[in-house]
Amino acid sequence: MTTSHGRRRLHLAAALDRPSVYDAGAYLAAARLAELGALDFVTLDDCLARPGPDAPSVLARVAPVTRRVGLVPTLTTTHTEPFRVQAAVATLDWVSRGRAGWRIVVSTTEGEARLFGRRPAASADVLWREAGEAADVAARLWDSRETVPRPPQGHPVRVVDASAGPARAVAARYADVALVRTAHPERAAAARADLRASAAAHGRDPDGLRVLAALDVDLGAGEYGAHPGHGGGPRPTPRGPLYRGGPVDLAELIARWHREGTVDGFHLTPVEPDRDLERLVNGTVPLLQHRGLFRTFYPGSTLRDHLGLARPANRYAVARGVS
Repeated sequence: MTTSHGRRRLHLAAALDRPSVYDAGAYLAAARLAELGALDFVTLDDCLARPGPDAPSVLARVAPVTRRVGLVPTLTTTHTEPFRVQAAVATLDWVSRGRAGWRIVVSTTEGEARLFGRRPAASADVLWREAGEAADVAARLWDSRETVPRPPQGHPVRVVDASAGPARAVAARYADVALVRTAHPERAAAARADLRASAAAHGRDPDGLRVLAALDVDLGAGEYGAHPGHGGGPRPTPRGPLYRGGPVDLAELIARWHREGTVDGFHLTPVEPDRDLERLVNGTVPLLQHRGLFRTFYPGSTLRDHLGLARPANRYAVARGVS
């Protein structure tokens, strides 16, 4: 998606994850801060393997106290029926007036399987094939319930971490936003090209897919110089790619990767939630806005508006020739 001046739109998102925090106030404050920075969306992780708040419920609480920022909870497809998943996401879309998304994940551990007593844990290939089927079923349900209006966005935005092979195939076919976790810009660019080519092979318009680099960020290392060893950019760690430096350096990295066409934007996970989100919004974002690289206000009211994505037509109405 390009702006009226022909420049590709930059997309920024942030994680609200706060392990072991159950107080809704912390999530409300963080989401409001992200909205002040005009971020496209925030995500909230959820996992059957550890205790924590229910992501859709928390973001449903966040929705009435925010107006524009997108809200994307994580929901697993492995031990959850597609009907229940789509209903939860559709409800969030209604509550937020068109700002909902769904971060699609799978549950891979034996511990998670035992919680449900259904079967042993399956391979990643099998689980992601099921995830693709669940994503397809959800979209069909959003389109088919004629006695209940479709969600405000038609289809809430689907987000997939496409870093691994099995997940990448699902992202290419079903995702609106694909996340790529790598510290190397050339690998991110290659992943973006592969995802777009795969989307086209599935009959999709590749311009309907946004590819974001996913990085952990530690902005406590001073206002300017990047941490020694980072070389001005992220580096691999056992948890994934980590950027450590100041807000100014992060703005430089984002501007460079975006200028070179590496990715369409960034999904950033603060290492220290309060400090790093504040420095992102009040430090990095204004620098990008000053350069004319990032918006100063939201272009519309829905998450699809923020991402420059069209509202999908109802497949069943199209099949009947109804506009």
